[in-house]
Amino acid sequence: MDTEAVWAVGLMSGTSMDGIDAALVKTDGETVAAFGDSYFLPYDPDIRTAVRAVLGERTSDNRISTLEKRLTELNAEAVRALLAKCPVEQAAPRVIGFHGQTITHDPAERFTWQLGDGRRLAELLKTDVVYDFRSADVAAGGEGAPFAPAYHRAVMQDKEKPLVVLNLGGVGNVTWLGPAQDPVSFDTGPANALLDDWVSRHTGQPCDVDGEIARRGTVDRAVLAVLMDHPYFDRPPPKSLDRNDFSLDPVEALSVEDGAATLAAFTVETVSRAPYPEAPRCVWVTGGGRKNPTLMRGLAERLGIPVLPVEEAGLDGDNLEAQAFGFLAVRHLRGRPLSFPSTTNVPQPLRGGRLAKPL
Repeated sequence: MDTEAVWAVGLMSGTSMDGIDAALVKTDGETVAAFGDSYFLPYDPDIRTAVRAVLGERTSDNRISTLEKRLTELNAEAVRALLAKCPVEQAAPRVIGFHGQTITHDPAERFTWQLGDGRRLAELLKTDVVYDFRSADVAAGGEGAPFAPAYHRAVMQDKEKPLVVLNLGGVGNVTWLGPAQDPVSFDTGPANALLDDWVSRHTGQPCDVDGEIARRGTVDRAVLAVLMDHPYFDRPPPKSLDRNDFSLDPVEALSVEDGAATLAAFTVETVSRAPYPEAPRCVWVTGGGRKNPTLMRGLAERLGIPVLPVEEAGLDGDNLEAQAFGFLAVRHLRGRPLSFPSTTNVPQPLRGGRLAKPL
């Protein structure tokens, strides 16, 4: 088996639906030799509206097919823009890891759907593409998420353990890493999704910039208790969520500021109640939520341990998830598993993903 480290592009479009992250990583599928450049291609409002309109769908139609084609073209555009600014040694990646845009995730029904045509992307870019990362895991009875723990383990090898990597995207998820045990991973609950939806509805802004709206509000403890009274939080991990598993109904009667404060507190509370094999010494935060001072301050106060952006570990929190899918693409090529019983509840370590080669 080839064990040489190669350059790979990872493409990630998260549940926040803000755009496409493209990032280069040099890896052998076990360790990371180097980080490359990155590029962010934001979705325009029409794309965000179109994606939001098909959330929860389970059957394709012309509207979804058209959207998938456009999203695939945008991912190709992001890769071209990334490679155009790269040094020569990074400009011809061995493989591309293409996550796609999740529109429905229902592992209980063994169903997950990420929009993105891997075969078309391979043809557009004339490069091997690994795509459809989650379907095999879900079909085997796994949760199909989270999928970054193997990468988190690789980039956190030298950090004191036990530790947690917390991704605050649209949905929150954690990877717990101990000194010797396999990673433990699961979704904690909504991270930015509900808060973004609330702020967008009331102000037209895509998010609560710098946590200012939530900072001005007061947490409604009764409403917070209603939000926390959800059967998901009683389930043992591994477990995963769809973006639409929670609604804004409990906060509808609140002011904009109090609603934002309560939703931010909801994110903090779900993270604080996450069950781990052993209490972590530190929480390293990635994803857009690490830029929200209200969330970060709330987490530090509630958890009582250091809560730090992954930049303090020498990592790039804007691109960690994209890098992860480049790393996973190389693991797929090398025949290594992508998900594990302790991370997705799949019955045994599973390779996953599909490979598309350009014609």
